[in-house]
Amino acid sequence: MRASARIVAERAGDRTVLRVLKGEAPLLPRRTGPGEVHLVGGAAGPLGGDELRLEIEVGPGAKLWVRTVAASIALPGRSGAESVLSMHAVVAEDAFLAFLPEPIVAAARCRHHNVAVVDLAAGATLIWREEAVFGRHDEPSGDLRLSTSIRRASRPWYRSDVAVGPSHVNGPALLGGARVLSTLITTSTLITTSTSASTSTSAAAVMELAGGGLVATVLADEVEQTRKVTDRLVTPAQ
Repeated sequence: MRASARIVAERAGDRTVLRVLKGEAPLLPRRTGPGEVHLVGGAAGPLGGDELRLEIEVGPGAKLWVRTVAASIALPGRSGAESVLSMHAVVAEDAFLAFLPEPIVAAARCRHHNVAVVDLAAGATLIWREEAVFGRHDEPSGDLRLSTSIRRASRPWYRSDVAVGPSHVNGPALLGGARVLSTLITTSTLITTSTSASTSTSAAAVMELAGGGLVATVLADEVEQTRKVTDRLVTPAQ
């Protein structure tokens, strides 16, 4: 299956309007509030062999929150082919984007690749969260790769490439036995002791980026445990 979705937010007076809001199952964007969009699945997957694409554009001064209504479950296809979700976001000067989807779950025997590319203007604000669950309840994980590249003012700002699953040798060592990996990247510079500290049920690290902003990485057994750390970095648009 090939499917795509596009969201374009622009500032009109003192509010944000959605100039473009279109998509195809399993990427169906729905307006759920002022400057807020939820993606509805509308179909199972991604399934092996699927090629999905999401484009987000936030114009100067606009503010956009993008969420999903439920977790996505990456499932194996009959051919054994890899499924791919490619995401490209452009955030203009003085604009704000919060991308906070529910987790991607790597079901047993799946092969899935999430690819995210974000282009930020120098004065743009970003909150970008990625959550991965390795295997459904009481099953091993399939192969999952998460590739993220963020440019700020046309210069490299953040890059990460994580691969976990039976085909990736370093998977178990990377996770240390955890089932959930959560990463949150933000242009915010606010860092506190409570934000960076691990809890009794998770291992967390919050680091300042060389070009400004923060990245938080959390390992845990449940998504709720990771959000005790990452939610502290999710702040409303100014």
